[in-house]
Amino acid sequence: MINGHGGNISEIARMINCPASDIIDMSSNINPLGPPPGLLDFITDNLGIITRLPEVDARSTAEQYGHFIGADPGRLLAGNGTTQFIYALPRVLQSRQALIVGPTYADYADACRLQGVPCQFHIADEPNEFVTDLDEIQKKLPAVDTVFLCNPNNPTGALIPRDALQRLCRRNPRKTFIIDESYLDFVPDAETRTMVHSGLDNVFVLLSLSKLFKIPGLRIGFIFAPKDGIEKFRAHLLPWSVNSLAQLAVEYVVREQKMIETFIDQTRSYITGQREQFHQTLGNIDCYRLFKGWTPFILVKLKQGLSGDLVWQGLVRDKILIRRCANFKGLSDRFIRISLKTNENNRRLLSSLMALVRTAELEIGTRHTVRMAG
Repeated sequence: MINGHGGNISEIARMINCPASDIIDMSSNINPLGPPPGLLDFITDNLGIITRLPEVDARSTAEQYGHFIGADPGRLLAGNGTTQFIYALPRVLQSRQALIVGPTYADYADACRLQGVPCQFHIADEPNEFVTDLDEIQKKLPAVDTVFLCNPNNPTGALIPRDALQRLCRRNPRKTFIIDESYLDFVPDAETRTMVHSGLDNVFVLLSLSKLFKIPGLRIGFIFAPKDGIEKFRAHLLPWSVNSLAQLAVEYVVREQKMIETFIDQTRSYITGQREQFHQTLGNIDCYRLFKGWTPFILVKLKQGLSGDLVWQGLVRDKILIRRCANFKGLSDRFIRISLKTNENNRRLLSSLMALVRTAELEIGTRHTVRMAG
């Protein structure tokens, strides 16, 4: 659970005996353009805020963000990152049986396990680019009361169209759908794709600021839910669960709305261009299969003798850290996830991946020669 995420730079730095700052972390899914302009300076200039307690329930923060995204503030709750809500949901909802749409983020299953909630999985098909078949989901719904679905998904990057997802939720009003939209802000026209505006009372939407604004250390996320669901959550939340600096960051984002909108547009354009660069460079190489997606990360299948461990070790030697995907249910050691970073670092990774291909081809050729000689 705790060790299953990417971004363990300190451990890698100790392993190869170099400063952590030398490691290019391409395992952690955050905005490659960095925090919005001025955000860190604003927080630094207001560090004195930590000398007093934050607002006990962060209600003002939720109200501000609700107005920012055009949502009813009474249906929004701020928390210590979306992780806080994920682990609370099975308990708050009193779930009896959950369905997890995968391959996906392991914390949904961990949250169910910790609360003693049995869960089953629906694993999307690789030949279909891991896009979820909602008709197959419908067939499994009679046996469950809670559905966890990440959209767009981590680690596949696949996106379910809002209309199709909304139809599924509307057809099943007695099932609770937890839609994790932590990466939706990276998608063009995300504002028209979110389930926040679905108008359905059986839909809970998780929203994250950590990824888009590159502030994972501040721990700030939201849940959008029916009002009775919000009241249930209030009874379970600890006081002061959203720290002062996190609340300050939301204040800045809301205050600088026009600049933030420009920043988001630039982020989406950059990610689209970098994804295209990866597909153009690696798309015709037999060793790698890149999956289509909408996120700041790319799922890659390894072929021709390559494995996740082999590629990971080769890249670590080049001081590049990626995410192995063997611990995602439905994937294996033949998959890795690459998180996009600066253009320079992306090109450095591409060069390293090309070098690994040449090494693999040489090893395969050597083994073939030995077999022929034998």
